[in-house]
Amino acid sequence: MSSDHPFDPSRRGVLKCLAFGGVGTVFVLTGGVLSPVDLALAATPKDASAGSGGVPLFLQISDSHIGFKKEANPDVAGTLKQTIDFVNAMPVKPALTIHTGDITHLSKPEEFDLAAQLMSGLSITELHTVPGEHDVTDGPGAEYFKRFGQASDNKGYYSFDHSGVHFVGLVNVMHFKANGLGNLGDEQLEWLEKDLKGRSSSTPIVVFAHMPMWTIYEPWGWGTGDAGQAMSYLKRFGSVTVLNGHIHQIVSKVEGNVTFHTARSTAYPQPTAGNGPGPGPLTVSSAELPRMLGVTSVKIMRHPARATLADTTLV
Repeated sequence: MSSDHPFDPSRRGVLKCLAFGGVGTVFVLTGGVLSPVDLALAATPKDASAGSGGVPLFLQISDSHIGFKKEANPDVAGTLKQTIDFVNAMPVKPALTIHTGDITHLSKPEEFDLAAQLMSGLSITELHTVPGEHDVTDGPGAEYFKRFGQASDNKGYYSFDHSGVHFVGLVNVMHFKANGLGNLGDEQLEWLEKDLKGRSSSTPIVVFAHMPMWTIYEPWGWGTGDAGQAMSYLKRFGSVTVLNGHIHQIVSKVEGNVTFHTARSTAYPQPTAGNGPGPGPLTVSSAELPRMLGVTSVKIMRHPARATLADTTLV
């Protein structure tokens, strides 16, 4: 993966609903507000600080699908390794990494082993995860929780604080609703309400889950059925960033002080909502695939509410 291509800011604008992403996303904390910064920009000394006003706080990657071997991408391990090498080349590195699920494709021990081996190559050593549905194909998710359950006491949902930001990892892939919509459940919602209670409304909040926390396309299950209840607990906070994966493409929106962002997969693209018979690996030509893995920079300011989009592809 190369960052030698010129960054073309010609496609930019103030949008309510944004296309946004790349193979990963760096987030910068500036004045209590989290702003996403494109990885390709962060990978150069000039752009690591230009316009960001702060040091990169964390990196989001998603949907590695280690074990997938079909035509859409027969070398997903190679793609993840490319991403890791790219991140390691950044002169100013984030403090931690968040993986928003589907680390593996079929939850097999050897898939988790390979994923762990690859991700151990990240120079950012603090890793936080939530499971995707492909990580819990056995039902209880034994292999996932064996490896990643300690932080959450094997519940999957948990919280932690870093650099004044409160991070909340949620699980919405264990009990699906109609149409395959994700579900948090009463127990997790009760825990979330208690976790947020008593925290200052000025605390920046980052929520990360695998499936979208707003309904992008209900017929394909691209949403979380009880996300509205969770979001009601977050309304009082001045800066909320909600991250997910699952749909393997970039969709983002801003509602008041809440920014929703879905990340691209490091494995393969999926069709856009409603295009085709349903969700699933989208096979494109080898020449087109790098264009599907384009990189995008978005800076979001709260006062006044504004989003600026600039995107380019890898070729």
